[in-house]
Amino acid sequence: MKIGDLARVTSTKVETIRYYEAEGLIPRPARSSSNYRIYEQAHLDRLSFIRRSRDLGFTLHQVRTLLRLADDPAAPCGEVDAITTAHVVEIDRKLADLQALRSELVRRLDSCAGSTIADCRIIEALSPGR
Repeated sequence: MKIGDLARVTSTKVETIRYYEAEGLIPRPARSSSNYRIYEQAHLDRLSFIRRSRDLGFTLHQVRTLLRLADDPAAPCGEVDAITTAHVVEIDRKLADLQALRSELVRRLDSCAGSTIADCRIIEALSPGR
C-alpha cells in the first residue's frame, strides 16, 4: 500500500509516518519502480502499535523502547513492567492535578454571584497580576 493508504487506515498524518521512518521507529519501505513507498503488513502492524501506545500517552522514547522489546519476544518483560509502572505513576499525578483543578474551578463557580463581569471571581482568578 502507498503512504496515503497507510495514513488513512491508521488515521495518521503522512508527515508523521515520514517522521517515524526518519526516527527509525518504522523501517523504511521498499520503493516501487515509480519511486513510491510501498508499505506492507509489517509496517501497518508497527504503526498501529505506535499509534496505540501514543494514544495511551506513552512518550516517543518509551514507544521506541517498547518497540525494541517487542522485537525480542524471548526477552524478559521486566523493562516493559517498569516503563508501564512509571507511566501509571505519571497518569496518577496528572489525575490528581486535574482533580485539584476541577475542585478549584467548581469552588470558583459556586462562589459566583452571577451578576456582572466586574464581580466575576472566575475572571478575577484568570486575570494577570492576581
